[in-house]
Order: sequence, then C-alpha cells, then structure tokens
Amino acid sequence: MKLLETIKVGNQTLKNKMVMAAMTRSRADVNGIVGDLTVQYYTQRASAGLILTEAINISEQAFGSPLTPGIYTPEQIEAWKKVTKSVHDNGGVIFAQLWHTGRVAHSVDRNGRLPVAPSAIAISGMQHFTSQGMKDFETPHALTVDEIKQIVKDYGQAAKNAMEAGFDGVELHGANGYLPNQFLAESANQRTDEYGGSIENNGRFILEVMRELIQTVGGDKVGIKISPLHPYAGIVLDNPVATFTYLIQELNKQDIGFVELMKRVPMFPLLDHYPKEDEIELFGKLVEYPLIANTAYNQETAEAELEKGIAQLISFGSFFLANPDLPKRFELHAELNQPDKATMFGGGEKGYVDYPFLN
Repeated sequence: MKLLETIKVGNQTLKNKMVMAAMTRSRADVNGIVGDLTVQYYTQRASAGLILTEAINISEQAFGSPLTPGIYTPEQIEAWKKVTKSVHDNGGVIFAQLWHTGRVAHSVDRNGRLPVAPSAIAISGMQHFTSQGMKDFETPHALTVDEIKQIVKDYGQAAKNAMEAGFDGVELHGANGYLPNQFLAESANQRTDEYGGSIENNGRFILEVMRELIQTVGGDKVGIKISPLHPYAGIVLDNPVATFTYLIQELNKQDIGFVELMKRVPMFPLLDHYPKEDEIELFGKLVEYPLIANTAYNQETAEAELEKGIAQLISFGSFFLANPDLPKRFELHAELNQPDKATMFGGGEKGYVDYPFLN
C-alpha cells in the first residue's frame, strides 16, 4: 500500500504518506493557550507520517475565531512545548500551521478592533461564528504598506517561536479565504499599489512571507497550503489558473519542503468561470516539490491518487479526527469511527480525545 510507504520530505523521513490535515478544534483557552487535552489529542495521532496542527494565530492582530490557539506569547510557546515533546516521544513529526485570518474575523473577539484585509471589503452572504454567536462580517481596515511589511515580520517571528516550541517545521496557511488568500483574490484585493492590481502584485504578499519563513527557519522546514478553486469566505479570482500558475512557478524558485494543495470542498459550487478540471491534475503537475493532496479522500481514492504519481502524500481531516490510529485501520482495512459533527468545535474531551482505538 503506497499510503504506508516511507517518504522523505524536507529534512524529515516520514514513516508513511498519511498526513493529518490542519483542523480548527477551538479547544484553547481565552488567552490562546492549549492545555493537556491538546497534548493528548496530538499524541494519540502520532502514527501519522506528518501532523499539521490546527491553524495557529501568529499575532494578536491575526486572531479571528474564539478559543483558537496562538504562538506569540511566552505562555503559548510553553504550552506548545508539551505538545511537541509528547508527539516526538511517540515517534511523530509535527509542523505548526501559521495563521492570519485577515477579514475572516469580528471585532467582538478582538477587543473592539476591526479585522484587517488588503482592501476595505466585507465578506457578504455568510456570517462569522463569534463568542457572542453568529454575526455579519464587518468592513475590515485596509492595511497600509507599512502594516503589511510588519505582518510579514510577524510570520517570521511566529516561525521562530514555533522552533522554540519544538516544532519540526511550519506551514503557511495560504488557503481557505484567510489573509494570504485574500491578497490573491480580486474579490478581496482591489489595491493599486505594489500589493495589488496585477497577478504579480497580488502574489507578492505570499511570496514575501514564504521568503521570510525560509530565511528564519530554513526552506526544508517550510511548507504552504493553497486552495486554487475553493470559494470559501467570498474568495473569487478573475483568473485562478493564471494566478496559481504564476504563484506555483514562483514557489518552485524558492527552497521549500512541500506544497499542500486543497481541492474545492464538494459542498461549495464551482464558480461559472472556473475550470472544471481536477485541481491535482491542473495545478499539482506544476509543483516541483513534494505535493500533499487534500480534501475528501478515503483510503481507496487516496491510494488511487498516489498511483497517478502527481501527489506524493495525502492529508486527511475528519478521518484523523475520528480515528487516532488511522494508519493502522487502513493497514488492516478495519472499520472506521465516524466523526461527531456536534463536537468538532469547542468543548472538552468528548469528540476530541475519546474516539476509540482498535483493540
């Protein structure tokens, strides 16, 4: 089974090609500090070839959703040290996914401060989950060039903090409608300076952040997640093929560990002007680094994807959420636990660390 073969990614030899995808679980405290349950949660899943953590806020400004973790205070860093040590003690490899939510946020959870974005354009047609319930999105503060440059430095500091916390590397969350994705999309970025107005300018922020991460921790410890055709949070690109072809070609010039390519989540309709081709075929063939294919794979489709030879690894979300021993279950073709959607976000150990292992 290809899924259970070893593979070298960056400076790590992974014990299998099964990646635990980043999944927000909202189990941190109000100060963004993870606790003992989070240590247990990741340790239970250390049989993954690679664990990508839930998205971690890189700064106070980056914060978007209640009870999500950070990595910008000494207390947060100390808490993550317990996670990484336990995962390593159990033979696992773990990368921190670095997160700036941009306009996918609300002032009620930001001490009254508006979210920030490339342009002052609110997300329409959906609401945001806050500590005070669902709320309409606000019009964000349009970042100045100096503020953008500071965010790039914040990513570098967060990567440095991740290394201090014992992580094996970092992944830039450039997908799912968050800040890096917002710079790429004309629906969120209508700037006319160096950070907007053309495909090259729209891609500048992501490429600057990646260079900052590489300079801080080394390219073999840096990956990126992208979602070319996923329209979540009002993300619409005029020409996604041209934009992501340019971005991937520029990433190929950098020294990085991997690219994780997120396919459109099936519940979201394909936009009329978007290509109908499979994203792995369309964009994955352009990637010159190890490619992790992501979204809605099961054992059969994941194995088939690896057989095609474009992707080298597959990341699984809800399957790893509900099956801490997923590689063993795939190996034995065992029955899988089904995820409880009611306990995915927030709460305690129920639906978090109580999913049963195989006997």
